[in-house]
Amino acid sequence: MSAASASPAIELDDLRIDRGGHTVIDSISLSIPTGIITGLLGPSGCGKTTLMRALVGAQKITAGSAAVFGEPAGARSLRRRIGYVTQSPSIYPDLTTVENVRYFARLYGVSRDRVREVVEAVGLAGKKTELAGNLSGGQQGRVSLACALVCDPDLLILDEPTVGLDPVLRVELWEQFAALASRGKTLMISSHAMDEARNCAELILMREGAILAHAAPADIMRQTDCLDLESAFLSLIRHDGADRTPSDPNPTHDLIPEPMP
Repeated sequence: MSAASASPAIELDDLRIDRGGHTVIDSISLSIPTGIITGLLGPSGCGKTTLMRALVGAQKITAGSAAVFGEPAGARSLRRRIGYVTQSPSIYPDLTTVENVRYFARLYGVSRDRVREVVEAVGLAGKKTELAGNLSGGQQGRVSLACALVCDPDLLILDEPTVGLDPVLRVELWEQFAALASRGKTLMISSHAMDEARNCAELILMREGAILAHAAPADIMRQTDCLDLESAFLSLIRHDGADRTPSDPNPTHDLIPEPMP
């Protein structure tokens, strides 16, 4: 991975987000440098997706602030600088793979060569003429990724991009993510798979809208006196659970180690 720039890609200052009468993001502050992969981990419902939506301007902020490359999150000037891949594929099922990517390319004024490049990069060259609606869930997710990559964004926000993918493809995608970071791109990737955490330069562990840890993987293991990340994450969650009454009787059920091949 590339050395991070001195100027942060993301800055949160006492960010709070309320929804439906409940606090989903609970006054968090952090800074993420450019040119690295940051992993966002935590049980379902802890606020990961809400935080990502706030960064792309799709979620109203209740208090505090969120800035991306020094601009308020959601600013028009950021639209071409951010690629966002949601949990559910955001594609047109009645268009082919290449037609979906070409549609977004036209919105950004990107060449056909770039369309071909990203379709090949996500491993869908052999599926480029198939209707997106006929693809598997994992393949549809890769079409979404290609659409997000087509404008060559400076920040790529990926909400569980490897869900439903086979182990080999997961490894290939993470290699692509590392290559993007080596070119100075910034990536924020949410995941439930603990094994993927070791591919990140920094990790953010969330629970119930709060941040339990934000550090490099090795630092988190050292701080918790654990020999592996799985044990470190569970230690942090259990320690936090001892300090307050958890809303989930089994707060670690979504943090499942998945062995890599």
